[in-house]
Amino acid sequence: MLRKLLIADREWLVPWEATTPGIRYPLDVRWMIRSLITQTHSGNGLALVMEYEGEVVGQLNVANILYGSVSSATIGYWITKSAAGRSIVPVSVAIAIDYLFGDLGLHRVEIDIRPENTASLRVVEKLGLRQEGTKERFIHIDGQWRDHHIFAITTEELTGSLLSRVQNTGGQ
Repeated sequence: MLRKLLIADREWLVPWEATTPGIRYPLDVRWMIRSLITQTHSGNGLALVMEYEGEVVGQLNVANILYGSVSSATIGYWITKSAAGRSIVPVSVAIAIDYLFGDLGLHRVEIDIRPENTASLRVVEKLGLRQEGTKERFIHIDGQWRDHHIFAITTEELTGSLLSRVQNTGGQ
């Protein structure tokens, strides 16, 4: 299912996908899924899918899960072009953050976004995440090292659930 979606939406997704400098390779969804499952089993990542009306429409990954004195994680995601703009991503990210804070007991969650990714910037705005700064030339994407703005939230900044915050604003 994910392979089909990733192939169907190549033009929509390629500008945002990480690449390896100097290497162009075909999309290897099986390797990606094996890697995500390995991270999930080791406890330092979570691989989730986003559904809308019973159909898989995207993926949400939690990476770099650290416990102890750091107690943090980083979230990344993608959604199909046809499902974009329906508040699926903000709701999914809110559910994931609530799980990371509540069930896993983490303290901080970060999302890194390219400055020109206006759709993802709207997601963190809807969620009320604060901007912390910029990681210059942070991730190699679409053939170049790209800057990313850092957005984060900690447990102290949240009263109740993040999902209820999104639902109270209607996902707007």
